Amino acid sequence: MEEAIKQIGERLKGLREALDIPTKEIADLCGISEEQYLEMESGESELSVSNLQKISRKYGIALDVLMFGEEPHMCSYFLTRSGTGMSVERQKAYKYQSLAGGFRGRKADPFIVIVEPKPADAPLETNTHMGQEFDMVWEGRLELTIGGKKLILEPGDSIYFDANQPHGMRALDGKAVRFLAIIF
Repeated sequence: MEEAIKQIGERLKGLREALDIPTKEIADLCGISEEQYLEMESGESELSVSNLQKISRKYGIALDVLMFGEEPHMCSYFLTRSGTGMSVERQKAYKYQSLAGGFRGRKADPFIVIVEPKPADAPLETNTHMGQEFDMVWEGRLELTIGGKKLILEPGDSIYFDANQPHGMRALDGKAVRFLAIIF
């Protein structure tokens, strides 16, 4: 997956250079330093799907193009067979599988997300992104922190929330969590 992260970084750099966008502008959009952004471009730092989504919306580039290098091409329907959606690990603890990657002009981005367990003393990483998010847990137990409030989601539980609020996720019980996430 390191190669996939480097390829995403290359696409970010290509977008920035093609549109002649200053690094500071993109870094400010993502709420990170220019140095952190350049580390993303070089594939040396973790990529946040929320930051990729901010960039895709601001500059009118499909999220799939940034994540997978492919332009969506279907406009009537797009079928994703079990286990076949394009995937990317944004860091070792998170894996995203796109479920609508080939549908052009979609209004939402659905993913299957797998959160791997971390040591109990590992800090919780939070992020924010525009829009709203729906999550439904399929396997495992998920601790979801939204704006400082901790919630425990069990298999079958779902939540819909304002994604502009800081939120972070942690797998519980030393087991991976698998859930459906739809970002609007």
